Amino acid sequence: MRRLLDTLYGAAGLLAGLCTIGVLVSVLAAIIARQLGLNIPGTDAYAGYFMAAAGFLALASTFKHGEHIRVTLLLNSLSPLKSRRLDIAALAVGVLLSASFAYFSVKLTHDSWLFNDVSTSNDATPLWIPQISMAVGTVLFLVAMIDELIRRLRGQAAATSQQTHE
Repeated sequence: MRRLLDTLYGAAGLLAGLCTIGVLVSVLAAIIARQLGLNIPGTDAYAGYFMAAAGFLALASTFKHGEHIRVTLLLNSLSPLKSRRLDIAALAVGVLLSASFAYFSVKLTHDSWLFNDVSTSNDATPLWIPQISMAVGTVLFLVAMIDELIRRLRGQAAATSQQTHE
């Protein structure tokens, strides 16, 4: 199970990286087209879609690698038992918040598909297509939060960016 989850987080991180390249390609295509006096409809919209996809798809991977911003000043000032309890409580709240985020992201994507909602820009892309990355990213983030909560409940230490890069 650990290997499957880590593979999912890694694959989402890789897709996020590819989406970042998609932002670059979209922006470069728009710049080059303008220099040639051409217009490629939707390049700005697609750059935005790629940027949003990169952010959402990277959530789980960055969280599991200890790269999300954490304020550890309070945790470090407490005894190990109190620090662990506070960390578990924070993760439990995080699970609830990420569950809500995931639910509404999936609902938005489904509603966009159901009502045939399209982009208002000149590309007229069905919005459920770029919204899939948001739904997948938030669901994977929820899984990562639950995974980390279970790890902490079992007494395992939190991942830090230094541990994952060694």
